[in-house]
Amino acid sequence: MKHVILVAMVLGICIGTVRAADTIPKPDFKSTTVTSVGSVSVHGTRIAYRAVAGTLVVHARGWNPEAAPTDKKNPTAEASMFYVAYFKRGVPAADRPITFVFNGGPGSSTIWLHMGAFGPVRVLTADHSHTAPAPYRVVNNDYSLLSASDLVFVDAPGTGFGRIGGKDAVKSFYGVDQDIHAFAVFVRQFLSTYNRWNSPKYLLGESYGTMRAAGLPLALQHEDIDLNGVMLLSDILDWDLMPDNPKLNPSVDLPYVVALPSYAATAWYHHEIPGPPQHLLAFLHKVEHFAITKYTLALMRGDRLTSAQRQAIAGQLHADTGLPLAYLLKSDLRIQYGAFQKQLLSADELTTGTLDTRFTGPTLNPLGEVSEYDPQSAAISSAYTAAFNTYVRRTLHYGLKQNYRVEIPVYSSWDYRHQPPGATRPLIALPNVLPDLAIAMKRNPDMKVMVNGGYFDISTPFYEGWFEMHHLQIPPDLRGNIQYDYYRSGHMIYVHLPALKQLYGNLVTFIRGTDNLQKR
Repeated sequence: MKHVILVAMVLGICIGTVRAADTIPKPDFKSTTVTSVGSVSVHGTRIAYRAVAGTLVVHARGWNPEAAPTDKKNPTAEASMFYVAYFKRGVPAADRPITFVFNGGPGSSTIWLHMGAFGPVRVLTADHSHTAPAPYRVVNNDYSLLSASDLVFVDAPGTGFGRIGGKDAVKSFYGVDQDIHAFAVFVRQFLSTYNRWNSPKYLLGESYGTMRAAGLPLALQHEDIDLNGVMLLSDILDWDLMPDNPKLNPSVDLPYVVALPSYAATAWYHHEIPGPPQHLLAFLHKVEHFAITKYTLALMRGDRLTSAQRQAIAGQLHADTGLPLAYLLKSDLRIQYGAFQKQLLSADELTTGTLDTRFTGPTLNPLGEVSEYDPQSAAISSAYTAAFNTYVRRTLHYGLKQNYRVEIPVYSSWDYRHQPPGATRPLIALPNVLPDLAIAMKRNPDMKVMVNGGYFDISTPFYEGWFEMHHLQIPPDLRGNIQYDYYRSGHMIYVHLPALKQLYGNLVTFIRGTDNLQKR
């Protein structure tokens, strides 16, 4: 979800550049709304709601609404951002919790969290195999977060029914800091539009959306907006921890360390471990210890590792991952996730998923070095796309003659430079928003953070998220503000129904424990 093409596929986006046709020549957007009503039953309790589907218009950084029309220095780039908001009816809205929900990409809309996890309806997909083609079935969502909070599902600029336009629109919205700015403006406008300034406020981001969710609290604090909580699903806040091709990035070894427990979990699931352990969690704790001790030391030694030491480490990797000794030695003990997908079940010519390694699919090229696709994305994406396109038009009555962009091709042209707190300019480095989150937690010591990960995710490995959060530069008394929850599922935790049940319960407990309503 970095240097190699496969990563872009993992994150649910396409490689390419943004064409001029993807923008409009003049910034002439207007906010829109279409309102409807409905209800959802959550664990037997009926919740009536008002749904608002629409767009809000945000402008590029530096825009001055009071500037003269002839002021050429005033940025003209703007974006219409599509959203669907659900407000519980029959309760006072002014101080009811509100949660802004978004996926990532970069370049992805938010249909995944909307239709798979927390909206009032949920599309049914196969648990770990390919979902049969249409017609797809959409059901009442017993796990909608409307039971605890009003919800706003927000699509990134240019995705969904949103569009960008004006001079330098691509440069103004498609980048780490530009994206954080756009969402900060959106949140501020939404609070004013719907009179929700006094509501307990939450962010819930998945995948690249966790980078956005970790960067937003500080950006919102600059607008005098404090958050009650931030919920991260499958987090990646430091892109230096992504397990890319070791031949392209030699001497950077931590990615292989933090990915190892996820490889082990996958091998355990597919019964590829010699003498398989009975209990997953005890096994993973052992692998984690090996990863940050002997394995780390071995990788740090580089070519000073003796032949006997290499053989010993390869033997332990084989015991933990099931990968052949010959491959482990040939790969210099460094396991790229695309190669892992291809190697683990190569005897059966099967490739595992990237987002969720419980999924498998036929290997497209048995002679290839790395996986050419993600079997989980191939298995469920059509169901989500068809379900949302039907739901938004038939139920929400929005976009009848418009094209909904599930994904846009911005990954390769995204501006990955980020200016962390204390830096005088954006850094020429892979982005890392841990400093932003740390400063935000110090400025708002009551803000809580919730980390959620799936054991079978090798795009953003669960131990990677744990590792980076334990390097957050905050004082010891703030470490209690972070909680960690992990699930026997993959990147999209909610695809596995038992995991969705657990996730729902944990999120509701988190919101109700931090909304401060009981203190009034």
